[in-house]
Amino acid sequence: MADPRRLFDLSGRVACVTGASSGLGQRAAEVLAAAGAKVVGVARREAPLAEWAGRVGNAAAYVVGDVAERDGLPGLVAELSAPFGAPDIVVHAAGVNTREAADDVTPEGWDATLALNLSAPFFLSQALVPAMKEKGWGRIVNFASLQTTRAFPGGIAYGATKGGIAQLTRAMAEAWSGFGITSNAIGPGFFPTELTQAVFGDEARAARNAAQTCIGRNGRLEDIDGPVLFLCSDASAYVTGQVLMVDGGFTAK
Repeated sequence: MADPRRLFDLSGRVACVTGASSGLGQRAAEVLAAAGAKVVGVARREAPLAEWAGRVGNAAAYVVGDVAERDGLPGLVAELSAPFGAPDIVVHAAGVNTREAADDVTPEGWDATLALNLSAPFFLSQALVPAMKEKGWGRIVNFASLQTTRAFPGGIAYGATKGGIAQLTRAMAEAWSGFGITSNAIGPGFFPTELTQAVFGDEARAARNAAQTCIGRNGRLEDIDGPVLFLCSDASAYVTGQVLMVDGGFTAK
């Protein structure tokens, strides 16, 4: 038997992580770099991207851009492929939650949510798949949510996109797994990020959420490390079209 630790070795791989300026996206980018990959972080804010790349060092590069801007996608793909070559791993962590009640949802908020949370993962993946096909190896990791299967107040637009991510993940798997490109999704529970400031800013609400998990606590950033590395490495070669909930058992109760 070969050393099983090599299953998680990403040496020689190139990863693109969207939403790498903060939260789970930045954590994913750090984990992949630590596992040996060259990582390009993509986000709209340059300062936190530059700070992240400075900490990681030569294994990191960044591109300032909006993955929801479809017209700019060809240029963005060329830019993110320039530092290390075409990515064979893409992690779609960029996302937005307008937290609008159903009666208050605006067309602008709805369209912006779908563009970033659902359309961008597909069209960016579609643009990167040809290079993955040439290598015969690729990993696509989408970000699902508790709202992939649960309805939360003020989450109708966000929940619609995250429900869509589950089916998008399966459809991507059906389309591209035969070329050695797996497609899976991670469904985080409650983690302390910019997107969940409203949750963690309310101590009573955060405590209620923790009590709803099987483990009895909310997520910590390091809880995402293993799942990300698993789904981006050879360790998950026969896993595709799946949504892995990383939620402490929230959806199990």
